[in-house]
Amino acid sequence: MDITLEQAVRARLITAEDQELPVPATLRYDSGDPFAVHVDFPAEVSLEGEAVTWTFGRGLLEQGVSGPAGSGDVHIWPCGRTLTVMEFHSPLGMALLQFDTGALRRFLLRSYAVVAAGREDVAAALDRGLQALLGNV
Repeated sequence: MDITLEQAVRARLITAEDQELPVPATLRYDSGDPFAVHVDFPAEVSLEGEAVTWTFGRGLLEQGVSGPAGSGDVHIWPCGRTLTVMEFHSPLGMALLQFDTGALRRFLLRSYAVVAAGREDVAAALDRGLQALLGNV
């Protein structure tokens, strides 16, 4: 049986004018997809008016709370001792958000309590990924 963890967090969206706007978000981890973490944002904070989910590697989050990490669409790095920045790139533009590092670390610890690092079922994750990608081909 898969276990799903969810943790509400407050983020601060950094605007082009260097304003900080509070944004609700939910961190999510599903043992059925053990290498991934998800950050869910509600519809009221998206440009399209629909809920948005960013999915990236749990290892990327682990690296990013300690030092600069990421390439492509998601970059994560510490900002001082108490904040972590996540930068998300999409065809619509870029979003820069700050999160409390303690909240991210607590979430990671909870996820490792569900599936320890190195204990991820690689074969099952690969099978699910291929099924999602290829369907019934």
